[in-house]
Amino acid sequence: MRSTRSTCRSTSSGARTTRASAPDVPPVTPSRLRAAVLGHPVAHSLSPALHTAAGEALGLSTDYTRVDVPESGWEAFWAGAREDGGWNGFSVTMPLKPLAARDADRVTPLVEALGVANTLTFTPQGSVADNTDVMGIMAALCAAGPVPEAPRAVVLGGGATAHAAVAALRALGAPAVEVAVRTASRARSLDGVAGALGATVHVRPWSAAPELLRHADVVVSTLPPRAADDLARLWRATRPSVHGVLLDVAYDPWPSELAAAWQHAGGAIAPGVDMLIFQAVDQLRWFVGGGPHEELPREACVTAAMCRAVGRPERRVPERVRRAQERRRPG
Repeated sequence: MRSTRSTCRSTSSGARTTRASAPDVPPVTPSRLRAAVLGHPVAHSLSPALHTAAGEALGLSTDYTRVDVPESGWEAFWAGAREDGGWNGFSVTMPLKPLAARDADRVTPLVEALGVANTLTFTPQGSVADNTDVMGIMAALCAAGPVPEAPRAVVLGGGATAHAAVAALRALGAPAVEVAVRTASRARSLDGVAGALGATVHVRPWSAAPELLRHADVVVSTLPPRAADDLARLWRATRPSVHGVLLDVAYDPWPSELAAAWQHAGGAIAPGVDMLIFQAVDQLRWFVGGGPHEELPREACVTAAMCRAVGRPERRVPERVRRAQERRRPG
């Protein structure tokens, strides 16, 4: 693993967590980081590479692993982890995100609204669930290309990641979010999410997706790998012209057929691995400092190290995203 560049620096925001659902924990940097990514399956996860590189950049003794936990094994695993007492926290992927939100001692307002969590942290006050996918989506989009202040926004798919995508697009100023789904029942939970976020969501049939793409400023595909290949071929055959940004959360293969079609039509593209990098920054804020608002020591350097670990260009979280987070921060 290469060491991070000496020119990397970070600036402290002086922010601190104040809301009861995100406890006020003094930002004491630990000397070691013990964490894991949980889900089923997780053998493909890049999270160990990201967090190990980050721990090295922070000077921490890091033990970050993959733990394959099917939904049926969650309760036993969670009980054991709580009793263990040696974990900083967990990165949570499907199918465990709703269970993490349900079983944490406290949840952030964002998790309360979305009903899913991708981050579990152990603090002196108990376990806390947060959703850093929202920030990861916002950052990946803004890092890839210009996003208007009031973008025309489209989400493909209606599952748990679509919840986070709606929250991200709402935070970026989208007046409404068009959600295209193959099965209407998959999107029923979005009504509750939209209400909790104060967002306007229009659920559309999958047949409307090509036209929605044509007029979008920003698109987030939350579909599994290759699930949008047929759409991509159909849409590309119409010879569209676009200027916006598309994020495909599935990062293998890359570029996906949908991303390649979007780029061919003139748009900018972001791979899911960029979302993964950026959401990991705020996971580390939780694991290291006990909350999402206290900047990591040398955060720009840490983010650059994670980018290099997975072969992505070095970058940092866009300022627009941090400003949006501060506006939504509990007082």
